[in-house]
Order: sequence, then C-alpha cells, then structure tokens
Amino acid sequence: MKFQGVLFFPVTPFASDGSLDEERLAQHIEAGVAAGAGGVFVACGTGEFHALTSEEIERAARVAVATTAGRVPVLAAAGGPPPVARDQAARLERAGADGILLLPPYLVSAPQQGLVRYVAEVTAATGLPVIFYQRGTARLTADTAAEIAALPRVVGLKDGIGDIERMHRIVRAVRAVPGTEGFQFFNSLPTAEMTAPAYQGIGVGLYSSAVFAFAPEIALAFHRALAEGDETLVATLLDEFYGPLVELRDEVPGYAVALVKAGVTLRGLDVGGVRAPLIDPAPEHLARLAKLIDHGLEVVGA
Repeated sequence: MKFQGVLFFPVTPFASDGSLDEERLAQHIEAGVAAGAGGVFVACGTGEFHALTSEEIERAARVAVATTAGRVPVLAAAGGPPPVARDQAARLERAGADGILLLPPYLVSAPQQGLVRYVAEVTAATGLPVIFYQRGTARLTADTAAEIAALPRVVGLKDGIGDIERMHRIVRAVRAVPGTEGFQFFNSLPTAEMTAPAYQGIGVGLYSSAVFAFAPEIALAFHRALAEGDETLVATLLDEFYGPLVELRDEVPGYAVALVKAGVTLRGLDVGGVRAPLIDPAPEHLARLAKLIDHGLEVVGA
C-alpha cells in the first residue's frame, strides 16, 4: 500500500438530528477522489474520530470503500483503550478497509515498551496494514519507533508532534532496520502545508491536507509547487493563505476540525456542525474563512 499525492481526510457529515449522514459522506468522498486524492482516511482526526461510536466508524468505512470502488486506498481510525481499538480494527477489516490509522492509547502516559505492547496487541487483532499515529500520549524514541516498525503489519508512522529533530532520528533509525524499505512516514501536523518543506528535508514527503477537504484546488496547487520547486508560489500560499488560516485556527481550540467542516459547507456541501466538545465557528470567523478561501483560489487561478 503505497501513497502518492495529497492525502484526503474527509469530515464526517451529520444530519439535522445529529446522526451520521452517509449520503453526504459519500458525496464528500466522491468529490475528493474525483479531485485527485491519493488516499482516503475516513473517520480520523478531521473526521471527528473522538466523537464517533465504533459502529459509526465502521459505517463510515463501508461508505468510503463503496464510494472509492478501489480507485484509491481507504483507511480508517482505531484507537483508545486496547479492547476498543481491537474491536474497531476488526470492524474495519470487515468493512473492507485497506488499512488502519492507529491512534494513541487514551490519555494515560506509558513507558516506551508499553507503547510497543499497545501496537502489538492491536495489530494482532487484524490482518490489515497499520499506520501508527505518533501524537499526544505516544511520543516515541528512535529505538521504539524502529521496534514498532519491525512489527508485523505496521507499514507507516504518522507524526503529529512536530519535533523535527526527533522525527529525523526516527526516520534514520527505521531506515536502518532490514525489511523497512517500503515503510512510509507522514507529516500530520494541523495545516501540514506550513511544515511540509521542513519535513521534506528529513525525508518525509507525505502529509495529510485538511485544506484538501474544502479547497482541493489550493491543496493540489501547493503540492505541485512544492514538488516542482516553485518557491514563489509556495511562499505566496504560505504567506497569504496557510499562514492566516493557522492564525485563525489557533484562536479557538478545536478549530483545526471545526474550520475544515465549515469550509466544506461554505463550498456547497452542507455537512452539519461538529459534535461536542468542539464548537462551530463564530460568524466573524466564518466570514474570515470565506475571504481566505476566495483569496487562496484567486492565487492559484481557480
């Protein structure tokens, strides 16, 4: 399972009664795949994994599998308490997903060998490839990352911490393990485009693009510019679109998800609001987001 291009993390649409809206999820995923997504990661961070039941995660995965119809890989999240994560992993395999994004254990801090044990126990419950998500309570040393990378079915590491030196050490340690030539690393910081050039410098070229969910034209233009060495367009988008978007995102906790969901609605597909404990953007923030989207589209000529 190899990824190329921009990775798509759909939001999870909710109907007016708060239930999972499968029809609009399918529409959202179809639009992303048609736009050129390199992979679909459904019911993950941007998809409000924290607020979904295991049954909803399984349903979302089934929708994604049916909608993509084999055109791109489909992954979905599992995580939290080990019994819950194992159950979710089994559900995703039944749903036909191509792989699992394994989130960290719930809240509790753990020694490095405890993190290895967690990954080993969850991956033993499924035959699917697994990408481990380093963030929150799961901060790996280079040695631990290499040990996890050597586990059966673990095929990638997604970094949501942003410690470039730590990540560089991890990349070098994993690459030294025999049989990990195909192991993949992902930059998963919020608004990952802001750090994509830095991660590219340590050998991490893949990243998750939240912007792709609501403005694929901008996300794809940035990705092309970065790949082709168009420093002028990269700088312009960072200064005039992504930078201001990060400033807006940082004004309210949870806006890393809520703004994305609002952006999808602003672009024409009403996906509802976010579930607690997140809150929907205030009217003045929605207005700023709309202006940013318009300007970003203008910059890329869309």
